[in-house]
Amino acid sequence: MRTTTLCLLVKEGEVLLAMKKRGFGVGKWNGVGGKLEEGETIEQAVLRETKEEIGVDSKEEHLVKVGNIKFYFNGKEDWNNDMHIYLMSNWEGEPRETEEMRPQWFKHEEIPFTEMWADDKHWLPRVLKANKIEGEFHFSEDGNEIKKFEIKEI
Repeated sequence: MRTTTLCLLVKEGEVLLAMKKRGFGVGKWNGVGGKLEEGETIEQAVLRETKEEIGVDSKEEHLVKVGNIKFYFNGKEDWNNDMHIYLMSNWEGEPRETEEMRPQWFKHEEIPFTEMWADDKHWLPRVLKANKIEGEFHFSEDGNEIKKFEIKEI
């Protein structure tokens, strides 16, 4: 199981999501993040991915860890991942489109859950209220259907 990161930029009543333009999750709105590179801490990976994917800089002290979710994909073990979720409310630069992501701000009540991973509607509203969570999701082979899940606030 690989370790991955997810970072959500937040400001009063809004969250920055980005449309994935290539690779894993293409065509879905998501936070920014990805895999760790060799020798990186989870927090270093969050900051690097945020810079690469939407062009903003921040510091570790501006990251607030709000969750950890394990994802299992039936028949596609190489998709399984242990995702560490962070909120960021302080950064430098304006989020911009890159080859990989197209960022857009959404009011909390207008988040496009139908264009996101199926699990997001179960945990994203909780972390946007600053609740800390942990859980796991088991998906069908294509990743479009949740077979079972457990999520709890910690």
